[in-house]
Amino acid sequence: MPRFSVIVPAYKVQAYLHECLESVLCQSYPDLELIAVDDRSPDACGEIIDEFAARDPRVRPVHLPENVGLGRARNAGLAEATGDYLLFLDSDDTLTPDALHAIAGRLKETDEPDVLVYDYAHTYWTGEAERNKFSAHLTEQGPAPFRLEDRPGLLRVLMVAWNKAYRREFVERAGLTFPSGYYEDTPWTYPALMAAESIATLDRVCVHYRQRRRGNILSTTSRRHFDVFDQYDRVFAFIEERPELARWRPVLFRRMVDHFTTVFTKQGRLPRGARAEFLRRARAHYRRYRTPGAPVPLRSRLRHTLVHLGLHRTYRAIQVAATLRRRTHKLATKLVRALRAGLLQAHYRIQLRLPLRADRAVFAAYWGRGHGCNPGALETAFRTFAPQVRTAWIARPEHEDTVPPGPRRVRPGTAAYWTALARSKYLVNNVNFDRRLVKRPGQVFVQTQHGTPLKHMGLDLQEHPAAAGDMDFEELLRGVDKWDYVLSPNRHTTLTWERVYPGTYTTLEYGYPRNDVFQQATAADVARVRETLGIPHGSVAILYAPTHRDYRRTQRTTLDLERILRRLGPRFVILARAHYWQPGALSRGGRVLDVSGHPSVESLCLAADALVTDYSSIMFDYANLDRPIVIHADDWEAYDAVRGTYFDLRAFPPGAVARSEDELIDIFATGHWRGARSARLRAVFRERFCPYDDGHAAERVVRHVVLGETEQPPVVPLGERRPVPSALACASPATVPHPSGPPTVTDPL
Repeated sequence: MPRFSVIVPAYKVQAYLHECLESVLCQSYPDLELIAVDDRSPDACGEIIDEFAARDPRVRPVHLPENVGLGRARNAGLAEATGDYLLFLDSDDTLTPDALHAIAGRLKETDEPDVLVYDYAHTYWTGEAERNKFSAHLTEQGPAPFRLEDRPGLLRVLMVAWNKAYRREFVERAGLTFPSGYYEDTPWTYPALMAAESIATLDRVCVHYRQRRRGNILSTTSRRHFDVFDQYDRVFAFIEERPELARWRPVLFRRMVDHFTTVFTKQGRLPRGARAEFLRRARAHYRRYRTPGAPVPLRSRLRHTLVHLGLHRTYRAIQVAATLRRRTHKLATKLVRALRAGLLQAHYRIQLRLPLRADRAVFAAYWGRGHGCNPGALETAFRTFAPQVRTAWIARPEHEDTVPPGPRRVRPGTAAYWTALARSKYLVNNVNFDRRLVKRPGQVFVQTQHGTPLKHMGLDLQEHPAAAGDMDFEELLRGVDKWDYVLSPNRHTTLTWERVYPGTYTTLEYGYPRNDVFQQATAADVARVRETLGIPHGSVAILYAPTHRDYRRTQRTTLDLERILRRLGPRFVILARAHYWQPGALSRGGRVLDVSGHPSVESLCLAADALVTDYSSIMFDYANLDRPIVIHADDWEAYDAVRGTYFDLRAFPPGAVARSEDELIDIFATGHWRGARSARLRAVFRERFCPYDDGHAAERVVRHVVLGETEQPPVVPLGERRPVPSALACASPATVPHPSGPPTVTDPL
């Protein structure tokens, strides 16, 4: 008997069915049966199901003699199911990697509940993904399992069958089946939650709910949307047969009215001539099942009143008025913004005519993000070595909390912002300021940049239009013409910048200020950062920081971080750091710590015992710590073809190179990640790319640019530098963790 029976009904989904079935069969938890029901689909769904059945004995095909609809097709799958738990999956949706493993673990933790509710994310045809907005109701905090009355907020989560696992014995005992018609999930999910003796939640996205551009049944115009009335008749009949569930009538009444108004107001669902009839039916149901006791929020009272009275024309008039109000508000907002922009530019022009302030400096990084990178280190150095200069930091409101005491906080697009750009003598950024910036005589623009270039940059992107996108190269060069100084950490970077950003600026080969901390920090600083991040004492912390892929529509990592940790053993943790262009986290939960939102990548480097990256420039910075680096280069050819690179990283790496996930696991399992060969590769890499990062880069820049000093502190040779050691290096030999498992790690197919 399998642990899970996954039931997938299929009808007219041949384009998506492969991906759906693969997402089930490729789960890391293999104890399952996949019951694929061909609902007499006129396309190739039946053949696809048979192909999967021939390939994998866990697939049980069911071919129906006639099309019966989604609900009855699920019932046909139910009749064949033998698993302990039942899961439903629509044939255009997918299970996320390791979903069944997480579900199985949570079921065990919560003593085999009748129902387990897990999370989902909307995935759009554009490649974007958006998590369920009511996911807060799936918190795992508090007692578990529980009854619905203990957590009634669960009823706010989308009432569908496919975001839950059901104990098969419970389903049979409760007599749950799916009806025919649209909205067939309604008389299944409400009774299941109400009748369940034990419920648990899993705060993890287990299903990707595909939002198809075309073809969604509930988005089609049809009188079949009237089926919603019959479905709620079935829900209330279920309650009437079980008096102990009567307390749920007020809640379900409110949910029913909300559902009716949703169907009524959704554009394109009801035929034009059927709207008045729908509202009359809704009014009849309102009067039939009305049950006082469930408070209606203020924002919903009008809709409930209109359903109660059946005021079809009034409802339409209110909708038209609301549309006009929205359009008027939108136009007024647009006019106000245009007026504000005009006034701000007039203010800027006035400020440009006023004298420069020689004791002012304004800083920014990454288009208004928080205090950090090279500008952040320089801002601190300004206050240390040139305290007569008052500093200001430009940051968007959501990043203001990262700005330390000292600099004045300035929000982009405000009058203070344009005043700072017009009147400050020193302008410091790792990207360009607003393109409308007028560089005044006497102003000094320090372009710090934000990495050593491996990928093609600047004018070299003219050869790679897929990566360049809509980049305006003339505008790029107009920005370059405003630079006075450009920072460089090595000769490779100097030569590259001067070629791809041609201008009259002066290059300062002083190192990158953001890397000073690697030479200045102490072991106590490392311990404090690790404690703040929640890294368990004695663990090996791996910082995983992939770069952006121009050739990918979505940026989901190809590495299964949870699987890697399972293979390496409990002493390893991963700090997962998404690229700043990538929305959302790389992973979540367990020993994978999401640090994508951490304001200081330098602190993350200090906390890590090793770095795993692909082609990110973080490798050049991390090399200054002289700690192990492993390169995961599984798509080098594609990356190089689309973006272009300045050298073959595989031939000149800072450490071991993995070309697959299994090779990466093997590198850590065998200890090769910190072996002698990796150390030799890192030493050669550091000699080429870390000649000036000795902990005094920021000081040199301030002394040269602000204080006008020509004599700079001599560069400390590589051999004499003492970067702060990792926590692993500080541990005694008896406590140094070793990877668990055999030296060579492979998974059975």
